[in-house]
Amino acid sequence: MGNMWYIFFPRGDYMKQMHLRVDDALYEELNTYSVETEQSMQACVREAVAYYITDKKKKQIPVLKSQFTFIDLFAGIGGMRLAYENVGGRCVYSNEWNKYSQQTYYANFGEQPEGDITKVDAKTIPDHDILVAGFPCQPFSIAGVSKKISFGRKTGFEDKTQGTLFFDVCRILKEKRPKAFMLENVKNLKSHDKGRTFKTILESLDELKYKVFFAVLDGQNFVPQHRERIIIVGFDMERYGDDIEFDFDITPVNPKPVMRDILEKKVDDKYTLSDNLWTYLQNYAAKHRAAGNGFGYGIAPLDGVSRTISARYHKDGSEILIAQKGKNPRRLTPRECARLQGFPESFVIPVSDTQAYRQFGNSVVVPLIENVAKLIVEKIDLLESDVQNVKRKAI
Repeated sequence: MGNMWYIFFPRGDYMKQMHLRVDDALYEELNTYSVETEQSMQACVREAVAYYITDKKKKQIPVLKSQFTFIDLFAGIGGMRLAYENVGGRCVYSNEWNKYSQQTYYANFGEQPEGDITKVDAKTIPDHDILVAGFPCQPFSIAGVSKKISFGRKTGFEDKTQGTLFFDVCRILKEKRPKAFMLENVKNLKSHDKGRTFKTILESLDELKYKVFFAVLDGQNFVPQHRERIIIVGFDMERYGDDIEFDFDITPVNPKPVMRDILEKKVDDKYTLSDNLWTYLQNYAAKHRAAGNGFGYGIAPLDGVSRTISARYHKDGSEILIAQKGKNPRRLTPRECARLQGFPESFVIPVSDTQAYRQFGNSVVVPLIENVAKLIVEKIDLLESDVQNVKRKAI
């Protein structure tokens, strides 16, 4: 007889509903997969359809010779993809495990990112010019490395980073050897575990024969938000040699935008803090001020820049509040959060406010990354030109 159920596909701020009938054998396969992945049957079918459409599209669109290619790892909602596409890049592979971020990514790029990176065979990833990744900072097993050294055993990047998501970046670099890479992380990565984590990262990239450069850059050069992030850039020394120089010579926008530039003119009352929440935040701030701490809510100056938005913004919005006449302060709307991170107005937000806050809080300042991407592409062009000149002289 077969089985039938309703399935919903996200589109804009609503879901489309359709009926789907499958035979018993396929139903059982889907049911098994649903249990294994801890997803609903509906989510599994949506995922399968999205992957199918993604695969069909990729086979239909040729890569132009004038385009450089890149892959988007730990892609989130595609902030770095936007940046690299804006400077002429073509994304040939994306990976993101969070299902809600996958939905937003698909709504904007028509592509379903692959899931768990730890289960991806690096050989199956397409060749590419630049690897782009905003990898999470997990604990590195420094103790394990020290123990191996004490026993006289050799250690390499696999030993140092095994069990962390940075290891997946390393193994893809090793297998595919892109011309360059760009990694993004919180600025505290440099001081994590008294600097040992960052030292391990640099040593691992050096062992892979990449010339590495890094800098802490602030998003307020492009958007009205104080947001410092560490950017790590590397170039393939096996291809270009080790005589490589690179400067993070970014060009800030002028005039710099301020908070009032990103605010919507009409905002729903649901974004205004309740009396209970506003009282709690004021009492919390007063308690910490009395203790000599700087913790507390932040009212964003309309002619200045805000604090850093984070994934926790959905909880109470306390780090960035907007003052209102005759009312309690309000949170930013999801669209204002998108603007705060430099996303274009055309960017689709297909998820709930809670998920949107998490997603933009975890994302990047798009124009800042675009600036760095432009510098990387320009450097690759120069290095490639040098390689071709050496080859011509050798003939």
